[in-house]
Amino acid sequence: MESAVRRKAKYGITAGIAATALGFATMVATIQQPAPAGLRTAALTQAMAASGQTAGTAGVKAPGGPFVALGDSYAAGNLIPASPVGTPAGCLRSTHNYSGDVQAVIRAGRYVDAACSEATTADMTRPQHTVAGTNPPQFNALAPRDSLVTITIGGNDVGFKPILAECVALSVTSPSGHPCKRHFTAGGTDKLAAAVKATGPKVAAVLQGIRHRAPRARILLVGYPDILPNTGTGCWPAVPLAHGDVPYLRATEVALNRTLARAAAANGATFVDTYRATIGHDVCQRPGTRWVEGLVPASPAYPFHPNRRGQQAIARQVLAALGR
Repeated sequence: MESAVRRKAKYGITAGIAATALGFATMVATIQQPAPAGLRTAALTQAMAASGQTAGTAGVKAPGGPFVALGDSYAAGNLIPASPVGTPAGCLRSTHNYSGDVQAVIRAGRYVDAACSEATTADMTRPQHTVAGTNPPQFNALAPRDSLVTITIGGNDVGFKPILAECVALSVTSPSGHPCKRHFTAGGTDKLAAAVKATGPKVAAVLQGIRHRAPRARILLVGYPDILPNTGTGCWPAVPLAHGDVPYLRATEVALNRTLARAAAANGATFVDTYRATIGHDVCQRPGTRWVEGLVPASPAYPFHPNRRGQQAIARQVLAALGR
C-alpha cells in the first residue's frame, strides 16, 4: 500500500508541476508576441549556422503542398513564448515549437498545427479533453493533398507524466538508491519496458492512419530529445531523481526512441533522431547550456520538456531529414 508520506509527496509534485506550468503560461502570454515570419526564419538560420548547418547546406526543399503537425507536448512546445496559441488553449501550443520553426524555413503554402499537450496515440482519432477546451481528433487536420506530416507521439502512452511524478516522489526515500526502478520492476516484471513494447503497435497504427488519410505526404516521426544525462547518475537534488534511477529512466527513453524508429521503418515513415543531437543539453546542465528544462524551469517551458533552444535543435534535425 502506498504510504501517506509518499502519496503526499507525489501529489504535491504533480500540483507543483501544474502550478509551475500555469505561472509560466500567465507570464509568457503577457511578455512576448510572435515574431514576424521573416525574423523567425533569420533567427533559426542563425541558430543552424552556429551548429555548422544552414538551410542551404541542408538542402531543405519546401513541400509541394500543405504541412500538418501532429503530436504531444513535445511537438506542441508547451509554454514557450508565445503560448498558448490557437484553440483550445489547453493544448498549450507555441508559435516557436519545432514545427513552427520548420514552417518558417520551408514556407509551406498551408500549415496546420494540431499538436496538443498530453496527447496519446488514441487522441489521433478521438476528441481530447484538456483543462481549457476540447481538441478535435488530430487526424481531422489531415487531407489527401498534404505533402508533409510531422508527429511526436508515444511518450504519454508509456506514461511520461505519472512516471516522473512517481520517481521524483520516491527519490526522497533513497536519493542514492534506485527506488523508482524497484517500484516499476516489483514482482519480476519491468512495467516500463512492457509499456514501451505495447506502444510500438499503437504508433504503427497511427502511421498507417496518417498514410491512409494523406497518401501523398512525407511522414516524419520525430523522436524524443536527451532528457536526462546520457551518462552518469544525474544531479539530485537539483533534479530530484535518485542516482540509481537515472540510468534506468534513461534506458527507458532510449528504448522508446528505438521502438519509434522501428515503427517508422516498418510503415513508410522517416524517423528523426533528436536524441543524439541534444546530448549534453539535458536537465542537469547549466541554464545557458540546457535545452530540456527540469522540475523547476529556468526559462519558459513545461517541466521536463524542451525550451526554446531545444525546439530549435529539434527543428534542425527535421530540416536535415527533409534535405536528404
